[in-house]
Amino acid sequence: MNFLVTGGAGFIGSHVCERLLHSGHAVWAFDDLNNFYDPQLKRRNLREIQSLAKPFKFEQGDLTDRAALDELFGRVKFDQVIHLAARAGVRPSLEEPALYQRVNVEGTVNVLEAARNNDVKKITIASSSSVYGVNAKVPFSESDPIFSAISPYAASKLACEALGHVYHHIYGLDVVMLRFFTVYGPRQRPDLAIHKFARLIHAGKPIPVFGDGSTARDYTYITDIVDGVMACTQKEYGYEIFNLGESQTVKLSRLIELIEVALGKKANLDRLPPQPGDVPITFADVSKARAKLGYHPRVKIEQGIPLFVDWFLKSNR
Repeated sequence: MNFLVTGGAGFIGSHVCERLLHSGHAVWAFDDLNNFYDPQLKRRNLREIQSLAKPFKFEQGDLTDRAALDELFGRVKFDQVIHLAARAGVRPSLEEPALYQRVNVEGTVNVLEAARNNDVKKITIASSSSVYGVNAKVPFSESDPIFSAISPYAASKLACEALGHVYHHIYGLDVVMLRFFTVYGPRQRPDLAIHKFARLIHAGKPIPVFGDGSTARDYTYITDIVDGVMACTQKEYGYEIFNLGESQTVKLSRLIELIEVALGKKANLDRLPPQPGDVPITFADVSKARAKLGYHPRVKIEQGIPLFVDWFLKSNR
């Protein structure tokens, strides 16, 4: 099959491209290589994919450029789209809320329109655990009410889920929305906690710790996330939302301990007040994904952190 992966040069996207190529598909990656973090890191991801010598093409472009998407869809007959491109991160969205709505919401409409107008019937779209907001019920289930977003990023992902339903209901597209829970692993974005902490501890610099260390996240290893994405490509679902998480919560204080052990260095903590937009806990109920996708997360945090640190040390020699 011919797959388009938007955000294909990024952390999750590059791993999805590799898995698709190893599974025998042809892949086009669409990415604007923006400077949210160093574009050279994305170029390195692309070089690693290109080194596989598989049917892979990179297309540089912006989601908000409707003409660029129309040209690409007109030139290549895609069988499926995996839409991962977005402006990411809760905290940066507090600074530039309009940018997040433009790229994430308008960009998603442009991808859905290009698919609709070119008879691409199946699209898998990245959502986020942030849509749950401050959810009193744990673990978080896809059927929970989600009308209490507390960041522009979360609001943009809620809008994308609603748009996905519209394009299924009105235009007959097969749409799966995937709520990712704190993904980590090789190639993780440098602004995310695990990568940032490893870099600062390794350099002997203090790490910023917001709150008392009791906030907890459902950290999900990249290979488990890619397993879930690939399962969505195997058959039609109409319109479905799935949580993809490890279904295991880890407190911030415990996470820091695991990174310290893997690096063999103690962290110097810079205690700071809690951040606006941060939620106290994320915890995925993955029973629906288990039942309908055959999703079975395998990599616990005690295995995943050493795997990440091993990649980090090798890539920073």
